[in-house]
Amino acid sequence: MPDALKFTIALAACVAGLGWIALAMQVHWEQVRGAQVLPRTTALVLRLLGGASLAVSLAVCFWVDHVTMAPLVWVMALAGAAVLVAFTFSWRPRWMGLLLVGLPVR
Repeated sequence: MPDALKFTIALAACVAGLGWIALAMQVHWEQVRGAQVLPRTTALVLRLLGGASLAVSLAVCFWVDHVTMAPLVWVMALAGAAVLVAFTFSWRPRWMGLLLVGLPVR
């Protein structure tokens, strides 16, 4: 598998992870789902998914680069993903609802 594809997977995992963590907050949840209240179990699942996704992105960075470079690449991917998630929430927050597909949301 080419390194560029591995880095793309790491970046996608960062975006998904930060998106799930953001959706676990009531304010962002309301931007995506309207006036619907965020259930506690859904918030917990979103936080766990976010953390696991960020861990996967770090693991992929370690798979691609050596130990001294991978954390730097991961932090840069986090920064880029944070900007992308923030801009998406400010421009088209409903698009973040794609991260909820397949989740048991009441």
